[in-house]
Amino acid sequence: MNREPSIRRELRAGDLGAIVAHHGRVYGEEYGVDSTFEGHVASTVARAALRGFPSSREAICLVELDGEHVGSLALTDEGNGEAAIRWFVFSPEVRGRGLGRRLLAELLNVASEVGYERVFLETFSELEAAAHLYRDHGFAVVSADEAPRWGRERIVYQRYELELSPAPATLNA
Repeated sequence: MNREPSIRRELRAGDLGAIVAHHGRVYGEEYGVDSTFEGHVASTVARAALRGFPSSREAICLVELDGEHVGSLALTDEGNGEAAIRWFVFSPEVRGRGLGRRLLAELLNVASEVGYERVFLETFSELEAAAHLYRDHGFAVVSADEAPRWGRERIVYQRYELELSPAPATLNA
């Protein structure tokens, strides 16, 4: 068995469903959320898919181990110069390899290259390792909302944002 994860950067039939199901399994097992969380993820996946995701200004990274889906993250175009990092979750067996850090940096480079002004992501406060990674890349929490969510009495839902520097102007001779 090949124990090194592989990264695929194009969608195939069934991948969007795998992203949704993977979120349901991982977050259900690790954070005790119910199926309404999976519905929340499914709605973001469906909105992107109906827009034709991924466009030339978007990107997807699908992580596979021995041919099985074990992670994902994506850059989606949210309009008005804004992009989102979405569907960022890895199974435990591929964590701790620096893969999330590397792929997040890759997507932020894409965002900068195609001219987004801002990138945001939404998460919840219990994902402390992820929060550390986001802050290391320059993201800051801009809002937080504590409420009952996804079958739990209390979840602090957070929005992180990163302002991107404008691409340098090119000189025409």
